[in-house]
Amino acid sequence: MPKRDGILVALGLSVRRQREARKLTQEKLAELAGLDPTYISGIERGLRNPGIKNVARLAKALGITTAELCRGVDA
Repeated sequence: MPKRDGILVALGLSVRRQREARKLTQEKLAELAGLDPTYISGIERGLRNPGIKNVARLAKALGITTAELCRGVDA
């Protein structure tokens, strides 16, 4: 198994926390963001490196700013 990048893990945890706080499933978040549920799963597990456009789409779907979604995700 490849070593996971700490930044991606932190972003994934943020997405998961925000999603769960809103009682959304990965499928519903994917639908709201126009993304695939397996892509959401990969992000939450720190396995995918989403582009800034997809991070912004996730934030919008969650009703928060991109900055809020990325809070605590440090290089």
